[in-house]
Amino acid sequence: MSSSPDVAGIAALTICESLLLALNDRKVLSEIQIMCVLVDAAAAHSNTPGDHPRSGRHQEVAAMIQAIIDSGNSVRHSSKPTRHSRQSGPQG
Repeated sequence: MSSSPDVAGIAALTICESLLLALNDRKVLSEIQIMCVLVDAAAAHSNTPGDHPRSGRHQEVAAMIQAIIDSGNSVRHSSKPTRHSRQSGPQG
């Protein structure tokens, strides 16, 4: 088994996408709530202080998550949520 960070990252991303899709299929999370998860993840990385030793890496991660949001991936809803439009709790 490879220990490359790229392989580990791709595996983690694939697992997370599958989990988010399963949560949506089972109506545990709405598409808007899933988009809010992605928005929050991007914000967590983009808000890293500039003097942090890995600030550049965090900015790259935030940009990648934002690209996923903007690309219209499989969990994308027609509206773009903001951190303030988040719904709490499962739908149903």
